[in-house]
Amino acid sequence: MKKSQIRKKFLKLREKKLQKVTSIDFNNIVKLLKKRGIKGKIIGGYYPYNNELDCTQILEKFENKGYIISLPKIKKNFQMDFIQWSSKDPLIINKFGIPEPNNNKIKFPDILLIPLLSFDTELNRVGYGGGFYDRYIQKIKRKKKPLLIGLAHSFQRVKKISTNKYDKRLDFVVTERKIIE
Repeated sequence: MKKSQIRKKFLKLREKKLQKVTSIDFNNIVKLLKKRGIKGKIIGGYYPYNNELDCTQILEKFENKGYIISLPKIKKNFQMDFIQWSSKDPLIINKFGIPEPNNNKIKFPDILLIPLLSFDTELNRVGYGGGFYDRYIQKIKRKKKPLLIGLAHSFQRVKKISTNKYDKRLDFVVTERKIIE
């Protein structure tokens, strides 16, 4: 199946199944961090858009544990940065209709929680097709190597996703059912 077909299928499926899905267990993400020995305290998350898995409660729990939270802010040329944000801070709506921080305090995440439309057992992901996360991961790797955790509903898994040289694999995918390594 082509990525465009996967996108179309899972946008519809995600919308259809949204009411039935439970959330991801915060403790599963904490287990991953301990397993990998991640000591960094900067989490890059996202504000849910278009029926993405909502990770705001996870971000709030990390914030309560003293982590610095950051969310993506879209820039020109399909680029983005992660900007410091607190659950008490207001958000503005960008040109894509996605809420983002209203400041410019750039943070380089140690842990990156990544939304996706679909994933496979090889930890490849399909996003919306703009390449924002792939470009960001390439850029940040010059400064540090964040742990890449895809957040998804278990029904978003497919057998195989074809990739190209620009696609960045995840380190893990966490669903409401399990951790995929």
